[in-house]
Amino acid sequence: MDLYEHQARQLFEEHGIVVPRAEVADSPKEAREIARRLGGRVVVKAQVKTGGRGKAGGVRLAADPAAAELTARQILGMDIKGHTVGKVMLAQPVDIESEFYVSYVLDRAAGRFLAIASAEGGMEIEEVAASRPEAVARVHIDPAEGVTSAKASEIAEAAGLPAQTVDVLVRLWEVLVREDAVLVEVNPLVRTEQGQILALDGKVTLDDNARFRQARWGAEGMEHDDPLEAAAAAKGLNYVKLDGEVGIIGNGAGLVMSTLDVVAGCGARPANFLDIGGGASAQIMADGLSVILSDPAVKSVFVNVFGGITACDAVADGIVQALDSVQLTRPLVVRLDGNNAARGRAILDERAHPLVQQATTMDGAACRAARLATSG
Repeated sequence: MDLYEHQARQLFEEHGIVVPRAEVADSPKEAREIARRLGGRVVVKAQVKTGGRGKAGGVRLAADPAAAELTARQILGMDIKGHTVGKVMLAQPVDIESEFYVSYVLDRAAGRFLAIASAEGGMEIEEVAASRPEAVARVHIDPAEGVTSAKASEIAEAAGLPAQTVDVLVRLWEVLVREDAVLVEVNPLVRTEQGQILALDGKVTLDDNARFRQARWGAEGMEHDDPLEAAAAAKGLNYVKLDGEVGIIGNGAGLVMSTLDVVAGCGARPANFLDIGGGASAQIMADGLSVILSDPAVKSVFVNVFGGITACDAVADGIVQALDSVQLTRPLVVRLDGNNAARGRAILDERAHPLVQQATTMDGAACRAARLATSG
C-alpha cells in the first residue's frame, strides 16, 4: 500500500523530520488560495503513486498565485504512467545547497532491512546507481538492533552524507517501524543554503498485512496503485499486476505461484498473478480475461487449472461462455488436469476457437504460452 507524497510528508512531520510548508488542492482555484497563504511563489507537484513526475511535467515552479492556478489547471487531469492526477500539492520552494538520497527497504532475500543512501540524490539517482554503484552505499540493518545513532552514523559515513543527516536517519527508521512500512524513501533529502536539512519528497509503502492498523488513511490511502489492479478489485478478483508478457489464470494461490515460476523457466515473464480460487464460472472467467487482455503488455494467456472441488468440465464451460462475451485478441493456452479433465478438454475441442490451444502438461502449456508471447 503506497501512500501519496503528502501523506508521507505527514508521517515525516509526526516523527520530527522537517519538511517545507505545503498544502493539497484538488482544483485550480484552491491552488491559487493555497499559494497566496504560502507566500506566492510555490512548487506545484502532481500527487500520483508513481515515479517520474518531474520528467512527465508533473512538478513545476509557479511564481505567484495566478501562475499557481494556471499550473494546477495544467497538471490536474494529466496522465502520468497510467495514473490520473486528481490532486496537487503546493509547497514552499527552498534554496538548495546539496541533494542526498536515503531509504530503508525490506530485503526479503536477506531477511532484514537494507539502508540505501547516496550523497548524489535527485531525479537521476537511478542512473547514478547503474553507472557508478560505488556512489550508493548499502548497509544491512539487524531488525533486533534497528537504527541507533551509531548505526545512522555508519550509514551516513558510508554514503558520504553530512553529520546533520544522522538524526534524520534515526527518525526515518522510527517511521518505518512504527507505521508498519516496508519502504521509506526521501529523494531528495537536501541541505539548504542556510544549513538546514529538509525532506523535499517522500515515498512510503506500508505493509498490506497491517491495513487494519492503518485505517486512518481511509479510501484515499487504501486504493490500489495500479489501474488494472483497481479494475480487478472492483470485480472481486485476486489479481496482482506484474511486469511481463504472459497473462496467468489459475485456481489456488500455490498453483498460480508455481505457474509463474514455470513460465519464467520457459524464458518468458508472467504479466500477472490471478487466482480464481474455487470458482470458475463464466462471469469469473470473463472478468479475469477482460482484465488480463486490458494489459497491452500481454502477448498470450495461460489458464492453468487442476480440477478438484471445481471440476475441469465446469471450468471449460466457464471459458467457453466467457469467449462469447470477451473478444479474445491474443492466444489462450489452456491446461486442464484432475477431476473431469477429459470432459473439459472435449468441451474446448468442441468450441474450436482459433486462438485457443490446449496442452496436457503444465510444463508443456507454460512453454507454449511463453513461445507465443516471445515469438512475435
